[in-house]
Amino acid sequence: MNRYETVFILTPVLSEDQAKEAVKEYEKLLKKNGAKTMHQEHWGLRKLAYQIKKKSTGFYHLFEYEAEGDVINKLETDFRRDERVLRFLTARLDKHAIKFVEGRPQRKKNQKVA
Repeated sequence: MNRYETVFILTPVLSEDQAKEAVKEYEKLLKKNGAKTMHQEHWGLRKLAYQIKKKSTGFYHLFEYEAEGDVINKLETDFRRDERVLRFLTARLDKHAIKFVEGRPQRKKNQKVA
């Protein structure tokens, strides 16, 4: 199993509750496919660096998890099909990145493991 980090941006036309519900759906998708969620952060509504689909803000969320490679394909396929998702980025963490993310101050104060 590899360790991954996925950041995705949801459209700002959603309410806060709708955004949280969308995050729960993706969390369930990860669990259903055998991924183990290590950490997650909800960064809230933030301004985008440039407009995406005529939107200048979006709800940001981060998942850090352990999974097999095929889980990433399923997750990203769902992101592409979902109109609520503006952008997403998934990165595989190497041993140096894992050490870095485990030492981040935000991780210690926002500890939320599912």
